[in-house]
Amino acid sequence: MDILGSGHEQVVFCSDPGSGLRAVIAIHSTALGPALGGTRFYPYATEDDAVADALRLSRAMSYKNSLAGLDLGGGKAVIIGDPRTDKTEALLRAYGRFVEALGGRYLTACDVGTYNADLDVVARETRFAHGRSLAYGGCGDSSVLTAYGVFQGMRAAAEHRWGTPSLAGRTVAVAGVGKVGSELVDLLAADGAELVVTDVDPAAVDRVRARHPQVRVAADTAELVGMPHDVYAPCALGGALDAATVATLPARIVCGGANNQLVTPRIADDLLARGILYAPDYLVNAGGVIQVEDERHGFSFERARERAAGIFDVAQRVFRTADADGVSPAVAADRLAEERIRSVGRLATIRLPR
Repeated sequence: MDILGSGHEQVVFCSDPGSGLRAVIAIHSTALGPALGGTRFYPYATEDDAVADALRLSRAMSYKNSLAGLDLGGGKAVIIGDPRTDKTEALLRAYGRFVEALGGRYLTACDVGTYNADLDVVARETRFAHGRSLAYGGCGDSSVLTAYGVFQGMRAAAEHRWGTPSLAGRTVAVAGVGKVGSELVDLLAADGAELVVTDVDPAAVDRVRARHPQVRVAADTAELVGMPHDVYAPCALGGALDAATVATLPARIVCGGANNQLVTPRIADDLLARGILYAPDYLVNAGGVIQVEDERHGFSFERARERAAGIFDVAQRVFRTADADGVSPAVAADRLAEERIRSVGRLATIRLPR
C-alpha cells in the first residue's frame, strides 16, 4: 500500500499490548485547521484493510469539512477489533493518550462502533476528544443532525429533480436503519414519504416499525434495491454503489448517510449516464460534524441545526455547478471543496510580524 503517495500529512500506528489497542490515525490535511474526524471501532480482517479505510475516510473528512464551511482539516481513526467484546476502559484510555500525543493536530469524535460515553472515557486522557455526552457538556448524539443534513440534501435533490423540495408521495428505500438511518426514517415519514427499509440487525428494523408500522421491510439490500423506489438512501457502511447495482437501480436520486458510497470514482459517471442524481455523501452527511464542531464553542443545538440546514443550499450549488460544467455532482463537490482548501488554506501561511 502506497501510504506516502496517498497525499496524507501523517499516518500514525498505535499499539498498546497491555490493553489490546491496535489503531491507525490518519491525518489527511490540516490546511484549514486541525483535522477532525471520528473513531471507527471495527473488526477489520487485516491491518491493510484498516489502513485503507482510515486513508479513505480521512480524505473524505477533509472534503466534508471544507464543503461544510468549517475551519477544520480532515482526519480519521480506526481501532481494530470487535467493539462488542474488545472495547474496555483501558483500551479507550490508551487510545486517548495517542490522540493527546498528537498535540491537537487530530480531534476525535464518534463513528461506527463508538458512542458519546466512549468519548467521555477517551477524554479522560486527552483534551482533543469531542462529541461527548450531554452530561459532560458535549453535543450528545451527532446522528440526529447527521440525519437532518441528509434530509436537507435529499430535499434539495428532490427540488432539482422534480421541482419541489418535498419527498411526499415518493418512495424512499433506506438501507441501514441504525443511528442515522432510523432518524432519517422519522424525518421522511413526517414529510409524507413512503418507506421501505432493510438492516442486518432485525432489532433495528423492529424499532423503526414500532414507530412507523406502515414501513415496508426488505429481506436484504439486494431485495431492497430491486424494489420500485424513487430515492435510494444508503445509510450503512460504505461501498453501497458498484457497477452492478447502478446498472439496475430504479431510483432517480441517491442520497444517504453512509460514507464512501462509491466503490470507485467512476461510479459517479455511471450514475450520471443513467440519469440518476447523486448527492455526494460527504456533502449531505456533514450535519454530524457540524454538530461536533459546535461543541468546541459551547454547544447550542439550535445554532448547530441552523448551520446544518445550510446543507440544502450547498447541495443546490453543487447540482447547479455540475449541470453547468457537464460533470457529475461528485466531481463538482470535489472541485468546490478543493477550491476552498486552496484559497482559504493558503491564509495559514500568512503571518503578521510580531
